[in-house]
Amino acid sequence: MTESPPSVTGPSSAFHSRIQSGDLKPDAGQIDAVEHLQLVHDELHTYRQGTPTGIVGFLKNLVGVGGSDQNLSPKGLYIHGPVGRGKSMLMDFFFDTVPVTSKRRTHFHAFMIEVQDRLKGYREKSIRDPLAALAAEISAETSLLCFDEFHVVDIADAMILGRLFEGLFSGGTVVVATSNVAPHNLYKDGLQRRNFLPFIKLIEQRMGVVDIHEGDDHRRIALAGHKVYFTPLGVTASTELDRIFVELIAGMPSAPHLISVQGRTLEVPKGAGGVARFNFDDLCRKPLGAADYLTIAAHFHCVVLDNVPALTPTERSAAKRFVVLIDALYEHKVTLICSADAEPDALYPSGDAAFDFERTASRLIEMQSRTYLATPHAPPGEQPEKQA
Repeated sequence: MTESPPSVTGPSSAFHSRIQSGDLKPDAGQIDAVEHLQLVHDELHTYRQGTPTGIVGFLKNLVGVGGSDQNLSPKGLYIHGPVGRGKSMLMDFFFDTVPVTSKRRTHFHAFMIEVQDRLKGYREKSIRDPLAALAAEISAETSLLCFDEFHVVDIADAMILGRLFEGLFSGGTVVVATSNVAPHNLYKDGLQRRNFLPFIKLIEQRMGVVDIHEGDDHRRIALAGHKVYFTPLGVTASTELDRIFVELIAGMPSAPHLISVQGRTLEVPKGAGGVARFNFDDLCRKPLGAADYLTIAAHFHCVVLDNVPALTPTERSAAKRFVVLIDALYEHKVTLICSADAEPDALYPSGDAAFDFERTASRLIEMQSRTYLATPHAPPGEQPEKQA
């Protein structure tokens, strides 16, 4: 690993300077997390990535012997807690200040899509052990991997994560991650979960675990009492959605995302920090269904939806897709911020799907309430722990 010059400030100094300037308010959970990040930062300052080989090297890494030795990687960190607790912001402070050049930060799901694609290429080349080869290659490329939104909902991902991360840790890669759920709740109720449990144990052995539940959900506080449904369509509604989206992603760069759905790829036009932005046509005028919408509910705690039209009776297919979309977002407590051509009751007053749409209109109204907006995201397959 090549080191850059020593960082002027670590994550703790950067964080506390923001408190002193008044940009942030003191938060006990965040302070605890940033101090753990500082410890990882300090170990990485002196760490030289080696390449332990064989079972002896792997076992030494696994138990953390000689933490900052040249051939043994320091422990990483796994920070979990509800949305709105500032996990992405803390990752910003860490990633920006850590004195490592061969570092990478990525959304966990985007990383796993890349892994599956690269494994496919290895198999086509008839490489004997594609997963071991890929893990070694990633370790050679990257000394520090930082994951945003670490969660597991896909059985194909779940079944390879143990060996993949064994290879990464054995190769000396340090992993830091943020998640909405504790490690023991990853892939909760997933198929063949028993086979996934060794991966959870590995995470707990090779990464410190920090619970950041205590404190306020700053995003939901910002939304509580404010409009999240804007009508009619026009410049005013579009401007408000632009403003709210920028506030919710808190300075993170937004970019298109690709997410895997039952072997297909669904494009998210814009996303960052668990917030996705779509146009109505992206979701309801394309051949999408419940699996697509549930995957969106799994990966994003907030959806910003532009340009919901008043639908004519003949637009049955679009109306039914919108019904299924809202059902998925509602059931999993995804915050919905949207611009629409009319109030919910007037979006589809007549047509073949009008009866089902009555439920959708009712849910759109409820999703604007303080009670709904204060409810934690409950993604499919991974239920966040309830706060005490």
